[in-house]
Amino acid sequence: MWNRKELKTRAKAVLKTSYWKAFLVSIIILITGGGIRFPSINYEFKKSSSHGFPFIGADSFFSSNLFLVLAALTLVVIMLIVLSLIAFRIFVGYPLEVGGRRYFVQSAQNDTDLNYIGYGFGKGRYIDIVKSMLWRGIFNFLWFLLFIIPGIVKWYSYLMVPYILADNPNIGYRRALKLSMDMTYGEKWRIFIFHLSFIGWYILGMITFGIGTLFVMPYVNASEAEVYLTLRQKALDKGLCTYQELNLDEPSQPEF
Repeated sequence: MWNRKELKTRAKAVLKTSYWKAFLVSIIILITGGGIRFPSINYEFKKSSSHGFPFIGADSFFSSNLFLVLAALTLVVIMLIVLSLIAFRIFVGYPLEVGGRRYFVQSAQNDTDLNYIGYGFGKGRYIDIVKSMLWRGIFNFLWFLLFIIPGIVKWYSYLMVPYILADNPNIGYRRALKLSMDMTYGEKWRIFIFHLSFIGWYILGMITFGIGTLFVMPYVNASEAEVYLTLRQKALDKGLCTYQELNLDEPSQPEF
């Protein structure tokens, strides 16, 4: 049974010596790790309104070929932007997110090398990371299509996938998803409360027009890495995975 306060204390100890490195990595994760939101766009046109277009009547505007052309071009531009952002998320964001998670896991073990950010782009890693993260994204999307609550539950089930890939990028998407579900089994509510415990920091950050929340992210990411390390060790102890599977050195056996 892991203690939320204890893991946060460990994260604070790590950040005391490497806060600004953690801040840089957190910004990269934010930008490339799915932090972009697309606001809904609602257009409402009224055929007869005194507040319509000043020089062209609303009826004639709707019947104009120019309007149809502009509307089509606007739709094409929006689609291209959305597709570009999705492609950026998949081919750049996924590897950077895994590299960022690897940095935080390694920093929790006194290794704060910023080169870990580019870990996901290494030869023999990139394709497997993109494929596994893409499948995770697809499954999350499909679950959210059902209902919000099942979507949130499954989001927590797959939460450890980037961390698992940070340990072994070639583990395969099926195994990564399954191992993440095993690690979070019976732990999802505790992880949810763990995330909820940062809400006070985020509210405080919002007072500074949201800028302050950026400085909270290293603390959150470092603490979540501690959660992963705890769940990973638990999985190893229970035989849910092996040290070799996660590219870890086995602990040395005591000599008699």
